[in-house]
Amino acid sequence: MSTTSLTTGPRWARLPRRHVPVLVTLALLLVMYGIGVSQYRAFSNVQVIFNVFIDNGFLLVVAVGMTFVILTGGIDLSVGSVVAMTAMVSAWLLESGLPALPVLIIALLIGPTLGFLMGCAIHFFDIQPFIVTLAGMFFARGMCTFISDSSIRITDGFWTTMAQYRIGDPRGNFVSVSVLIAFAVVLIAAYVLAYTRLGRNVYAIGGNPQSALLMGLPVGRTRIAVYTISGLCSAIGGILLSFYTLSGAPLIAVGMELDVIAAVVIGGTVLTGGSGYVFGTVLGVLVLGVIQTLITFDGSLNSWWTKIVIGGLLFAFILFQRLIGIRYK
Repeated sequence: MSTTSLTTGPRWARLPRRHVPVLVTLALLLVMYGIGVSQYRAFSNVQVIFNVFIDNGFLLVVAVGMTFVILTGGIDLSVGSVVAMTAMVSAWLLESGLPALPVLIIALLIGPTLGFLMGCAIHFFDIQPFIVTLAGMFFARGMCTFISDSSIRITDGFWTTMAQYRIGDPRGNFVSVSVLIAFAVVLIAAYVLAYTRLGRNVYAIGGNPQSALLMGLPVGRTRIAVYTISGLCSAIGGILLSFYTLSGAPLIAVGMELDVIAAVVIGGTVLTGGSGYVFGTVLGVLVLGVIQTLITFDGSLNSWWTKIVIGGLLFAFILFQRLIGIRYK
């Protein structure tokens, strides 16, 4: 019997262990969509699915960065605050009269800079990622309030054009520019994890960091790199969120880090690292989006039911991952 698959039994039982959580997530997504179509006639409209991507494009980008971190066995609690800080800095600089291009460059540098510093602290001082990124979360959220204690509207022409531009088909279905950017980030991340040395190092460190170190892999550089990538994805997510809301606010994206972690885990990435896929993260974000859409279509349920259902699913998937690990040992 292999450690990753069974050699006897039905074909589904011989699936590699790392594929099973992703397939379960896909099955859950299809079941939820089927329930929506059976209960609400308009749910089968293609635009409903497009709207899920439009409403969660920034979340998907941030979740991709979190996937890199969790694959190494780490965690990044700062992502929601970095998203908010990026949006706040963008709104503040635009309000000050700075052109859009320099604002974009500055905003894109915020996340990876903070991520790089947190990665260095984690590696060189051997501090737990939870503590370091918690400090990063407080710092970024504090900077939001330091910039302004109230919302800042964005009226810049480039920002409003990006917010309102639609790519559609003759039937009237459309997606936003943010969705295309999110897809581009997903494809690049999937390529990096599957076909580059950095991707192989990420999986190796998540599987067994001591063995990776003995094999001569650059454990420190890889850990710093994944937190830098997470910061970059958070910065991109902050810009996409500012496109979506055309504003920056000190309390925006509060709790987003928990939604992001939930999406990654529900998408099949193991919290202890070493197993998971970007495609699974996409499915996890879609599950969260479909839950929100179902509750919206129902109309009688409070929005807090979204959190309740997500919490239940997160607990179930963590338990499922543990049971799968035991089953295939």
